[in-house]
Amino acid sequence: MKRSGLIFLTLMLLAIPLWVHAAQDYTFDLSEIEKKPYHFAGYIEARPVFYGLDTDAALYKLRFFDNPNRQALAEINGRVKLEGSYEKSIFRIFARLNTDLQYNDHTHGLERTTFYEAYASAKPITSVKIDVGKKTLKWGKGYALNPVAFADRPKDPDDPDQAMEGYIVATADFIRSFDGPLKTISVTPVLLPVYDHVNSDFGQNNNLNFAGRLYFLFYDTDIDVMFLTGASRPDRYGFDFSRNLTTNFEIHGEYAWITNHRKTVLDPSGAARQVEGEAHSFLIGLRYLTAFDLTAIVEFYHHSAGFSRDEMKNFYSLISRGFDAYQASDDPTGLGRAMQLAESGYARPNAMRNYLYVRLSQKEPFDILYFTPSLTCMINTDDQSANIMPELLYTGITNLELRLRAAVIAGAGDSEFGEKQNDYRIELRAGYYF
Repeated sequence: MKRSGLIFLTLMLLAIPLWVHAAQDYTFDLSEIEKKPYHFAGYIEARPVFYGLDTDAALYKLRFFDNPNRQALAEINGRVKLEGSYEKSIFRIFARLNTDLQYNDHTHGLERTTFYEAYASAKPITSVKIDVGKKTLKWGKGYALNPVAFADRPKDPDDPDQAMEGYIVATADFIRSFDGPLKTISVTPVLLPVYDHVNSDFGQNNNLNFAGRLYFLFYDTDIDVMFLTGASRPDRYGFDFSRNLTTNFEIHGEYAWITNHRKTVLDPSGAARQVEGEAHSFLIGLRYLTAFDLTAIVEFYHHSAGFSRDEMKNFYSLISRGFDAYQASDDPTGLGRAMQLAESGYARPNAMRNYLYVRLSQKEPFDILYFTPSLTCMINTDDQSANIMPELLYTGITNLELRLRAAVIAGAGDSEFGEKQNDYRIELRAGYYF
């Protein structure tokens, strides 16, 4: 553990007894509020998707190299989410089970069932809560991206509202309230183990990592300061903030510093080398609600360790050379190397440095009840490519949600979105809550 992380963790641990002692003066009685000890809910979803494929795109060649003339792909997806909890006295248990199903004629049938969350809680006093198990921490104030979500999996920018799988952690919350400009402060230490079959996809195995967050509500501004240290990933530190300037206008931001980020870059010949150094990420955004119920979310995201445009072009050239070699001699070596690089980061969402995210959502236009159209754009400002997603949402049937969405790619060759496997995507999502 680095010295800076150890100092930060020690200060947090020293502060805990002060929180517990002070909390005795700020307790209140909730015994008059009755709540059922059991909770159970679920969600079932069917999501057929149609892809219009781009046969000239690099990622198309990487995935469909054995069927280079395919024009379209139809896919059927299903999802079942079940969650339940039980609460007794100061204890509570919670679990959320997720099953994803997928079928198409390329990968055929896939099924994955896992607990997204499964943890036990104890609340010995109103200002102290302890959680142990698998859970999402949900750090960060950004809507589409969260640079400071050090102990969570990254969001899907195409669908940031979807529930995510958590990690197995031990965490606590110690909360203290005040009168004056500083209204609330809380400290949240986190233990995150990484061993075989325990968070093994988080980073280097056989390590116990430490994370923490300090939260302040100061002059009606939410502020978080957080860190992650340990041998599984390079140390990182960050902060975020959120403030309502008016009742319908909010601004937010995040900043993260990674002490030693590593990535593999390619030169024009395809030779790879490791690059190490500090990385800085930030996000700045706003949310605005107009008088006629139009919600606008605008965010700009920068990640200094993302790939440059030339680095991405070199990756696409590697795919093209590997594809040509496979077509000429059935030699998959070049494509296999490109696949490894894709999995290491080149094909991840938002792999480059600068992005602008815009979402416009209009509630019940023309007095059409339960109807919400929206338009979402993710724009790569480095190469001027974009993913544009119009959407229609209808919720007029009790517990049923119908969503029709398309995604249209805009971008030249050698641009990030221009080299995606499809030109467009159309999907229908029917979800039922119970």
